Formats: sequence, structure tokens, C-alpha cells
Amino acid sequence: MGHPAAVWDSKIATERVKDLNGIGQIVLRNSQGASAKVSLHGGQVVSWRNERGEELLFASHKVNGKGPKATRGGITVCFPQFGSCGSLEQHGFARNKIWTVDENPPSLPAKDSSGKSFVDLLLKPTDEDLKCWPHSFELRLRVCLGPDGNLALISRVRNIHGKPFSFSFAYHSYLSVSDISEVRVEGLETMDYLDNLCHKERFTEQGDAITFEAEIERVYISSPNCVAVLDHERKRTYVLRKEGLPDVVVWNPWEKKPKSRADWGEDEYRHMVCVNGAVIEKPVTLKPGEEWTGRSEIIAVPSSFCVEGLCF
Repeated sequence: MGHPAAVWDSKIATERVKDLNGIGQIVLRNSQGASAKVSLHGGQVVSWRNERGEELLFASHKVNGKGPKATRGGITVCFPQFGSCGSLEQHGFARNKIWTVDENPPSLPAKDSSGKSFVDLLLKPTDEDLKCWPHSFELRLRVCLGPDGNLALISRVRNIHGKPFSFSFAYHSYLSVSDISEVRVEGLETMDYLDNLCHKERFTEQGDAITFEAEIERVYISSPNCVAVLDHERKRTYVLRKEGLPDVVVWNPWEKKPKSRADWGEDEYRHMVCVNGAVIEKPVTLKPGEEWTGRSEIIAVPSSFCVEGLCF
């Protein structure tokens, strides 16, 4: 099997390794010392470090790496659904499947490859998948680490043949923060949201930012393509830029829910927040031969002020 990604110069590299359970992983690096690690289990980004080696993604210390479930943390691909609905497992089956390295991916715009370290992954349905979700598809994922350390994920879903199908999608992104009580999410003010803690009742955001004093699980619909997560204590801002993903999920479970789950450590909820680019309110429908693309980029900047200039 060939190398999973092109080496653009001597300082940008990819490397294949295995985790403790023998599952393949791809390590991406840039010339500044930043890195990202992608697991073939679920196509999950399990680590993203800046040039100083600081981990930017949350991962629970109580993760059970022996599977078969996706680990708690990182960035998981939720397809063909987000949440729980019908006979499919929560957040869909893509995050619990073994993906393959895509050696012959279709071409993508230069912004999604030029000067970047990247890997292309591919997921096709198994016979087991077709029994619970009878649709022929190809799901491609490109994970890119830019020269400036930005992390980008580009997914493409194609309907291979047969009948039209619909799906929802999300990049379930666990961002590492100093303390959730010191975090603000900006860019969603005046937006309508569906509150999953109130039977998906629809509300309008009244505050100038989202802050956290209790559990929050909201889907902000038809949201802007740029959202900022400000961590005051670390003086760090995450900027989420997205295309083809009209919704944004904001979630922190607070203290009660993690106590009932084996893959959460005590008080770990304080050090994470999920802000996910997603397609939830209006699922995507593809006719045979049609393709959908969703793109999410996360930037970590040493600032806690205006980031308007970084938006599309």
C-alpha cells in the first residue's frame, strides 16, 4: 500500500503508526512542530497539538481503547445521523467502523491540499451496514494540517446508485479548555436553536455570548459560517469556520451525566466543550450520482478578542 499523503517538502511529513490495540493511525506534522493524529477506527482525529506541543483536543483519561465504541474525545465523524433515531446507533455507525486509506481520491480544491500535510480516508457500507441502513454510499474524509497549524476536515458523501437517501452529519469536536466556567462561545447571538434538553423546543439566543453554568445541548440552526470559542484563562480562541454545514451544536454535559458513564473521569466535563459544525435540522438528500461536501476548519489563536478578520 502506498504512502497515504504527499510530502510537500522535507519538513512536512506523514507517518503510519499503530495504537496499543494494533489499529492503524496516521500522524500529520508541519514544519513548525504542530501535529495531528488520525485513527482508522472511525476516521477519528484523536490528537491535535500546536507547535509548542500543547494538546488542543479533549480526551477522557478513562477512555477504553479496546473499543468497539468510539473513544470519548477528539473529533468524530457522525454519519448517517447525529443523535439517536430509529434503529441506528447513536451518532451513526461511521465512527465505529474501520476506514481505509484512500489511495486514489477525487481531486479537491488547492486550498484543501496545497502546502499541507493530509490523509484521505474512505468508508463504504458493509453488508451489516446495509441491513440497518440500506443505501449504497461512499464517504470520503480528508484531514489536513496546515503550515500554520490549522486543522481542516473535508467530507464528501456520494450516492452510488439505487434510490435517493437522506442523512444528517456532524463533526463531533471536543475542544480542550481550561475551565468551562471561563469559556464564551461567540457568533451565535440572535440565532434560533433547538434545545435538546427541552424536547427540541425552539428558542432564540438572547445573550451576546453563550456561557456555561449548567448542562447545555443545543442545535443552532442556519448559523453563521464562523464561530469563536474564547478561553479566557488560557488566553486562547478557537475559531470554527465551516462550509456546507449550516448548523452548530454546542454541548457540555456538566457534572451529573458523566457520573453515570464509564468513559468520563471525575470533573473532566470542566475541561471540554463541544462546538460542532453539522447538518441536523434539514437533512441532506442525495439522488443517485449526487455528492455532498462538508468542510470544517479549526484555528487556535492566542487571543480572546475580535476574530472577525478570520471569517470567510
